[in-house]
Amino acid sequence: MTQMNTMIGYTTNLPASDPAAFQVRTSEVPTPAPGELLVRVEAVSVNPVDVKQRSGAPADGFRVLGYDAAGIVETVGENVQGFAPGDEVFYAGSIGRPGSDQRFQLVEARLVGHKPHSVTFGEAASLPLTAITAWEAVFDRLEIEPDARGDLLVVGASGGVGSVLLQLVRARAPQVRLIATAGEANTEWVRSMGAHEVVDHKGDLAEQVLALAPDGVDWVFTSHSRGQEALYAKLVRPFGRVVAIDDGPRDVAPLKAKSIGWLWELMFTDPLHVPGSEHQRWILDQVAALVDEGAVRPTVTDDFGPLTPESLRRAHAAVESGRTVGKIVLSGWDPSTLA
Repeated sequence: MTQMNTMIGYTTNLPASDPAAFQVRTSEVPTPAPGELLVRVEAVSVNPVDVKQRSGAPADGFRVLGYDAAGIVETVGENVQGFAPGDEVFYAGSIGRPGSDQRFQLVEARLVGHKPHSVTFGEAASLPLTAITAWEAVFDRLEIEPDARGDLLVVGASGGVGSVLLQLVRARAPQVRLIATAGEANTEWVRSMGAHEVVDHKGDLAEQVLALAPDGVDWVFTSHSRGQEALYAKLVRPFGRVVAIDDGPRDVAPLKAKSIGWLWELMFTDPLHVPGSEHQRWILDQVAALVDEGAVRPTVTDDFGPLTPESLRRAHAAVESGRTVGKIVLSGWDPSTLA
């Protein structure tokens, strides 16, 4: 009997509140090509990129989302080293391929890390996209070295990326002071993630930050940079750097007088434009080691249970609200959904 794959995707750009926003389809379980793994997905998480894709990206017939997963290797393609059937793995994959909202997923082995041994599949699924984004933003784009000293302002620190970024910097660059922006309700959360100082994102950021760092901060990580270029010009010291992960046009002219560098971070750049790169696999293995050492912990705040069209709609609606803290995951599969 042919083994079947269950996929949850969309055919039309509908709001998350619409019962038809996601549909179930089946197909034969695919066979990995050279360089690929076939993974049995055990848990996923939902990120803002999923929401953006569902609401605006063409379905091209039927589109499967999901750019975070943890699961078990079913089959290993030719020319793959370091993996065997039965291995527990986690990964974000590529936006250019079908996502993880399916029971069996093909993924390039170069993008896959070995899952931390000390956490559940759901906890592991909360990490790949945000951890890779944070690592690349801080250590690759801003070039913060392990022995670095200075002040890093983290704008949007209670979100998925900010929450893991604080932990990674604490673990790998412990002499960097972390100044986090957050609402009053999330102050304790960002402190528990590693923030040294917390400023109210609803208040006067320039006044609050410069009271802590009178000469300006050395670096800014921001997930909310739209229209903030002039503010960052005030907050950043001469020759400092800003890295942004959100979308939209920018007028960075206010930064010129202080020679402040503006940088972008998109974790899908590597999968899409650097063929053969194993950098993200290396990052995930580094993150897994930090998790197993207790230096980094998963950022799950809600587990919506088994992956179904209904639970996926609920998760999308929560992320779309912009009020989530940490990460939402979906663990396991409802037998009634499976082919």
